Amino acid sequence: MSKKVKSKRVSGKKAPQDTPLVVYLWIVGLGLMGYLVVGEIMLGANPHPLHWVSGIVGAVVGYFVGWLWYRKRGDVF
Repeated sequence: MSKKVKSKRVSGKKAPQDTPLVVYLWIVGLGLMGYLVVGEIMLGANPHPLHWVSGIVGAVVGYFVGWLWYRKRGDVF
């Protein structure tokens, strides 16, 4: 008897794609830059929660920049 191999395609739709490594690198990179540069250096005298907000904003921007990089240049490997 032969085994039937199931396709990853379900009802004509593509299988969900994993997030590329380059997106994670941009998230971490811009998140750290947002926290360290914007939060610590530029907003150093302001309350501490603003440092976390600047890191989160940097990570969100990094997500979108990472996907744009992936669409234009591909993954890092």
